[in-house]
Amino acid sequence: MFIQPIDYFLAVWFALAAASTLYVGFDQYRNNPEPVVMKWGFILVTLYMGPLGLLLYVLADKEPRPGEHEDFTRPLWKQGVGSTIHCVAGDATGIILAAVITATLGLPMWLDLIVEYLAGFAFGLFIFQSLFMKSMMGGTYWENVRKSFLPEFISMNFMMAGMAPVMSFLMMGRDMRAMEPNELLFWGVMSIGVIAGFTLAYPANVWLVARGLKHGLMTQRPQANETSSGEPTAHQQHAMHHPNAGDGRRSRNTSHKSKRSGHQMETDATTPQIAALGIVSVLALAIGMAAPANWLNLTLSARDVGGAIMPQGMIMGRDTPAEAMRDMAATDPRRVTSSYALAAKGDQELPFRLENGVKVFELRPSVVRWQILPNVAVDAYAYNGQIPGPRIHIRQGDKVRIDVTNDLPEETTVHWHGMILPNQMDGPAEITQPPIEPGQSYSYAFTATQHGTYFYHPHAKPDRTQALGLYGALIIDPANPADEVPADHDYVIELQEWLVRDGLTYPSMPMEGGMPNFFTINGKAYPATDTIPMKVGETLKVRFIGTNNGFVHPMHIHGGPFEVVARDGETLSPSARFLADTINVGPGQRYDVVWKALRPGKWLIHCHIPHHTTNNNVEEKGGGGLMVVIDVG
Repeated sequence: MFIQPIDYFLAVWFALAAASTLYVGFDQYRNNPEPVVMKWGFILVTLYMGPLGLLLYVLADKEPRPGEHEDFTRPLWKQGVGSTIHCVAGDATGIILAAVITATLGLPMWLDLIVEYLAGFAFGLFIFQSLFMKSMMGGTYWENVRKSFLPEFISMNFMMAGMAPVMSFLMMGRDMRAMEPNELLFWGVMSIGVIAGFTLAYPANVWLVARGLKHGLMTQRPQANETSSGEPTAHQQHAMHHPNAGDGRRSRNTSHKSKRSGHQMETDATTPQIAALGIVSVLALAIGMAAPANWLNLTLSARDVGGAIMPQGMIMGRDTPAEAMRDMAATDPRRVTSSYALAAKGDQELPFRLENGVKVFELRPSVVRWQILPNVAVDAYAYNGQIPGPRIHIRQGDKVRIDVTNDLPEETTVHWHGMILPNQMDGPAEITQPPIEPGQSYSYAFTATQHGTYFYHPHAKPDRTQALGLYGALIIDPANPADEVPADHDYVIELQEWLVRDGLTYPSMPMEGGMPNFFTINGKAYPATDTIPMKVGETLKVRFIGTNNGFVHPMHIHGGPFEVVARDGETLSPSARFLADTINVGPGQRYDVVWKALRPGKWLIHCHIPHHTTNNNVEEKGGGGLMVVIDVG
């Protein structure tokens, strides 16, 4: 499932890479006269670098017309391309294989980079250079290891100096799916890393070829009696040509060498030159490997961050723990189990069953897609497929049991905010109970000794899970109906803040990168919120519940003052009640107010912070966000 625009780009890129690789492979074996190791070198590099690999092949190596390969590949810049291809094909293969293994094992990034370097160097030296090129270089395998060690060491250092910071910064940037081998983004980062490594290693390889320390491109024209593998027989001569011969420099390779003698090279590089280049390569490697640690937490692994996608603007430094990253990460759209249209309503009364005089309710949190506006949906956490969660409506003195089954991808609990109950039923994870792990269940049982307006929400990572939609009203009627403050209409308002960017939903938080851009009342943003119908002279009880996490919302009602009759579930005595037209509702607070319709018309209930009555900073039909209309006829 593609969840970001980059996924579509990568799909196209890899389709082009596959097509480019097929073309290079076909053309190499059908038309291009060069050794098998170089054929596979260009095939692998094109696989890793996509159309750029194809471009290098066409510009530097593909024989333009029959018989012209020797002259076409003679320029030094093309020889440098061939030498770098040797390096990238072998070293990058080892690096990529190691990256897959280390990510699967969950090794930290700093160790990952070291293992990748060692694997790339070993694969390039022992397999691609010394083994695959043995038939051209002549001599024994271990002689070739010795001869290839220094140029391979220098070339590998520069290549890893380019790849290491690219992999570090892109893998541990906002979208950490790049650390997961089963994600397209991982392979996209590998491709960019190989391109960076090739670019940095190329100048050194040009010098190594010019000084006779590495092979560049070659021409191999088979004669008759060739073996089925494409290699010459023991007595068969090849037309083997190294384009550096006769180019004005000292000849390190002669034409028409036999397989027995191989492509022996002599160098005119001095020891100080080689030492200086080697030292610079080590310095470049050290910078490329170590510098990212100044900005990134390289102690983290793919397993630690779990493919999290961070919000834009979140400050992530070298000391940012994995827990903070996972806490602020976007909901994974691939985990959505149900989708709900705009007509779906939250806060629907939750049915119960009676068992031996106990009212038994069931809550099941899961990941859903919930429409808050006609063109805006959030990937949210919801109880029983509702945002807000279903209303638990009971009576003072009731014995209740709430069975909670966790269908979330992370742990949860439920806290009964403001309730007096047994401590083990209170809900704080790892304090009064173990967290409810995914797939597990837990039962909460208590007797409702209070009455009034309460709510429930998680107390395991509430800054994440409550911000993503886990909350619901708990309304308890008094045992004595006379204790209820009467009103003609009763309306619950549950507040929430959302952060939706680029099609992803993040838990909104009052911190860098976490500021909300959408606001809802009962799971909808104006103009998709309810309209409350009334008549002149009727009263409306509004139960404001601070189910939101981050802000104090000054809630205001137009058309006259209201009377505050209850606070945090406690009914105020008549002498303590007071008139107001705005009440500050903070996270966790509840206020019951009674408003009387004095005049006909459309009267607003809204937050008095203007930004909170917009949708992504835009007003629609006169407002947005935290607005509800009372229509008095």
